[in-house]
Amino acid sequence: MSDVNARIDAEVKNNDVVLFMKGTPQFPMCGFSGQVAQILGYIGVPYKGVNVLEDQEIREGIKAYSNWPTIPQLYVKGEF
Repeated sequence: MSDVNARIDAEVKNNDVVLFMKGTPQFPMCGFSGQVAQILGYIGVPYKGVNVLEDQEIREGIKAYSNWPTIPQLYVKGEF
């Protein structure tokens, strides 16, 4: 497993709900990321946001990790 895959895997496994998004939960940088953050906030689900814009390896690595080409990506209890 590559270093970036190990980092992503650790986030997914160590957090019940994790959102790989553009921007942060407080300041989303795209409409789709903003929608997911807003929905999670509305229903009161605590989650960890990972800003893919801060790390190009994570941004590309999450696409390979899930075999899905777009962001945001939401993982709940390890499932995409």
